Amino acid sequence: MKTFRVFFLALLLLASPFLQAATCQSDSDGESSEAVEEASDLGVVGEEDSQDFGEVNFGPAPGVDTVCVFPKNSARIVPAGEETELLAGVKNDGESSLNVIAIKASVHYTFDHRMLIQNLTGQVFHNATVPPSTQASYPYIFAVSKFLQPGNFDLVGTIFYEIDQTAYQSVFFNGTIEVVEASGLISMETVFLVTLGIALLVLLGLWIHGQIQQKLSKKPKRVASKVEVGTKTIDTSMDEWLQGTAFTRSSSKSKKKN
Repeated sequence: MKTFRVFFLALLLLASPFLQAATCQSDSDGESSEAVEEASDLGVVGEEDSQDFGEVNFGPAPGVDTVCVFPKNSARIVPAGEETELLAGVKNDGESSLNVIAIKASVHYTFDHRMLIQNLTGQVFHNATVPPSTQASYPYIFAVSKFLQPGNFDLVGTIFYEIDQTAYQSVFFNGTIEVVEASGLISMETVFLVTLGIALLVLLGLWIHGQIQQKLSKKPKRVASKVEVGTKTIDTSMDEWLQGTAFTRSSSKSKKKN
């Protein structure tokens, strides 16, 4: 039992570097459960612009609401190095038309949002006009670095637009995504934990088998029964050894005389 405990602690010490503590941050903008309707002739995706929109800091326009939806990916699982698509929805409740310029996103640590991990590629739109009292959705395709370690990270998505030649920007998503290895959902950490669990089950089975074998090997001692003959107590096991000898014959003769 002591050896089993020592081996168990050793396995836990080996497993500790592979276990990650992930801190999840609640989303500031909730996902919409309803699909965002697309207006006709609202935008054509253009080539990526070299302008760094992250250096520009505008405020959101009044009467403009944004929402984000991950199509067929409600768990927000992002394979490292592979393209992932999301939809940025814009609702214009203002009095003037809204022109969408571009969409950009960045990846941050969950425990410290100020620590930037990666600036994702911006996507530019042309002829993306949203008239008043209209809503529209725009696709944004991004890919995190293939060298990014699997785990939970914060994704911040920003949409840039203008109204009456005045520039604005709104954060349409600020929540947690899960980055996994591109080869699949099974990571090296998962394989290690499964292997550790199997090893512990095998050790438990061996320990139970040893306990059963130990109990079976202990046979109960035979207790010789004693019978009383006259005033003398004779061990019956001794009688079995002395049957047919002169001692038993003399003993039987003495009984007859009595």
